[in-house]
Amino acid sequence: MDIEKEEILRHLSGRPFQIIREAADEAGLEVYVIGGYVRDIFLCRPSKDIDVVVVGSGIELAKAVAKKLGKKANLSVFRNFGTAQVKLKDLELEFVGARKESYNHDSRKPIVEDGTLEDDQNRRDFTINALALCLNEDRFGELVDPFGGVEDMANLTIRTPLDPDITFSDDPLRMMRAIRFATQLGFFIDPTTFEAIERNRGRIGIISKERIVDELNKIILSPKPSIGFELLDKSGLLPLIFPELAALKGAETREGIGHKDNFAHTLMVLDRLSKTSDDLWLRWSALFHDIAKPVTKRFDPRLGWTFHNHNFIGEKMIPGIFRKMKLPLNEKMKYVQKMVSLHMRPIGLSDEEVTDSAIRRLLFDAGDDIDDLIKLCEADITSKNPDKVRRYLNNFRLVRERLVAIEEKDRVRNFQPPVSGEEIMATFGLAPCREVGAIKSSIKDAILDGVIPNEREAAWKYMLEKAHAMGLSAVKNEKEG
Repeated sequence: MDIEKEEILRHLSGRPFQIIREAADEAGLEVYVIGGYVRDIFLCRPSKDIDVVVVGSGIELAKAVAKKLGKKANLSVFRNFGTAQVKLKDLELEFVGARKESYNHDSRKPIVEDGTLEDDQNRRDFTINALALCLNEDRFGELVDPFGGVEDMANLTIRTPLDPDITFSDDPLRMMRAIRFATQLGFFIDPTTFEAIERNRGRIGIISKERIVDELNKIILSPKPSIGFELLDKSGLLPLIFPELAALKGAETREGIGHKDNFAHTLMVLDRLSKTSDDLWLRWSALFHDIAKPVTKRFDPRLGWTFHNHNFIGEKMIPGIFRKMKLPLNEKMKYVQKMVSLHMRPIGLSDEEVTDSAIRRLLFDAGDDIDDLIKLCEADITSKNPDKVRRYLNNFRLVRERLVAIEEKDRVRNFQPPVSGEEIMATFGLAPCREVGAIKSSIKDAILDGVIPNEREAAWKYMLEKAHAMGLSAVKNEKEG
């Protein structure tokens, strides 16, 4: 991969690099920018995080650089790790002394010693991340590429600098990183490197769930996430880190009737959704939307293969999986649950004559997430029959139009019944009880079913009628507030 020296110098022309050069030369320190920033120069990718390696004290050089940059620079020192960070408005400079590392078998935390640039490059995960550019005046912009990282980029290859078995055994997270980089960049993993991932996959057990999820998030946010999940499956890592997804694999045939491979289908849905949304949690919803199919799969000689209630059972499975994988147990999880629970509803509407009542109930249940839900459902149409796909997508277009029309007319998205529980209790002299909930629920259902409009006067009158039928009497004059 050819890149002109002038182009490299253009990337190093900014003030921070000139300041680093001045400070390093004044201190007599050998200094390099290394890793992802250098890689991304060659790949023409934007990069704001800059790793600087110093043959000597990274902390002392960071202090000198921060002082030269002035008040706009924010210095943070992490003495336990021998690193320092200098933050500018839209830039982060990470300083570390060149080091060599050794590992204990049961931990990915290295034993660190001071080292040379060669030692530091030897410890890097992949050849494309081992590139260094000198920042000293006499060698400014000189590339140090001992492992052929530039050639590997030209060949779209992910490869470890040293023995891949040692690389992955020392730090098993690098197996996930190899797959993540291949997915993000559209690269291939060198066969020898990939075979080492297969051999060392069991070592992933010493990696924290949080670190694994961080890599999964980056895979999910890639342009074509299926690449990463197929590599995770092929390497044998997927059953170890996400067994419920791996369980979707395979298609079974009985009495001449087969069903689709739900793993392949899920990845297709994820890729299709990735073309219309870059929302991380909507993409996670695509991964989870059929997660309960293995546990709900049944064969009926009359109906064929069925997966009854897989959406509702999938919704119930999600908290346990999120907890185990250390995914957030907050509104993000509830959002994914909602998407999984509701993902069959719009598909049902596209198959039949759409009633206003069905649209109102979907709007009420989905709330502000209705647009995301429709995107997920459109991505879920993966039939190989183009006429069927065209018919479904056309029906979804009609459903979208009806959603807009009903929302404009009835305002039921996220609505609260026009009469509150407190008003019901005050009107009929009730303490909190079943009857109050029944009246409030009946008002909501009447609005959603189109029996009454979503207006206070109509709701108040309906409340009085419902209460009378239940044998309740008002304790004061009925008025509207």
